[in-house]
Amino acid sequence: MGAMYSVATFEGDAHFQAYVAQPDGSPKAAIIVIQEIFGINPGIRQKCDGWAAKGYLAVAPDLFWRIKPGIELDADVEAELQEAFGYFGQYDPTDGVKDIEATIRTIRAGIGGLPGVAKVGAVGYCLGGKLAYMVAARTDIDASVGYYGVMIDQMLGESHAIANPLLLHIPTADHLVGPEAQAAVHAGLGDHPRVTLHDYEGLDHGFAAEHGARRNEAGAQLADGRTEAFFAEHLA
Repeated sequence: MGAMYSVATFEGDAHFQAYVAQPDGSPKAAIIVIQEIFGINPGIRQKCDGWAAKGYLAVAPDLFWRIKPGIELDADVEAELQEAFGYFGQYDPTDGVKDIEATIRTIRAGIGGLPGVAKVGAVGYCLGGKLAYMVAARTDIDASVGYYGVMIDQMLGESHAIANPLLLHIPTADHLVGPEAQAAVHAGLGDHPRVTLHDYEGLDHGFAAEHGARRNEAGAQLADGRTEAFFAEHLA
């Protein structure tokens, strides 16, 4: 079980909360878990706890804090799904990059009085998958992973700035990222020396969710195994 810690914004003029799960012993590295549009809900906390069990310091910042701090929504409840889409429509992902960069800085300095961790990776889902791409292009994150990231096809002009390894998981039947967008991502990133792309035939958006109807067990295990190997290589 983790706990909530405070993180100062990049500008230092406010604070937001982050869920932090600590490993037993010194962490081998840190991983920022970037939320979907459902907030720091039980699934995101479970992902953090899982990384902590593997020896990483895991941190999930509350990225919707400017709109409504502390939301926890369920994708399988229609009213909560629509509420989440409402937040997504209000959200500025540039704020997310700033908050993730502030989280990187805080982790390296020592979050909540914990010892600093030099190597920091990030893994994000849906909105978080988009932010994982943006963070790879705009910050010095050591390695990033995006699951079913949305709108990446609209930001391919930033790909030249990706300086550290990036892994993207792409379900081919993603109802939020259609075939044309997927083709654009492959065309724009397929030969990038720091980018790895994996397709998941027939799987839909959200297939690696920890809970609920969206999860595909075989697909989630395959993608998560690839993510674990990626971080083991690039955060060593």
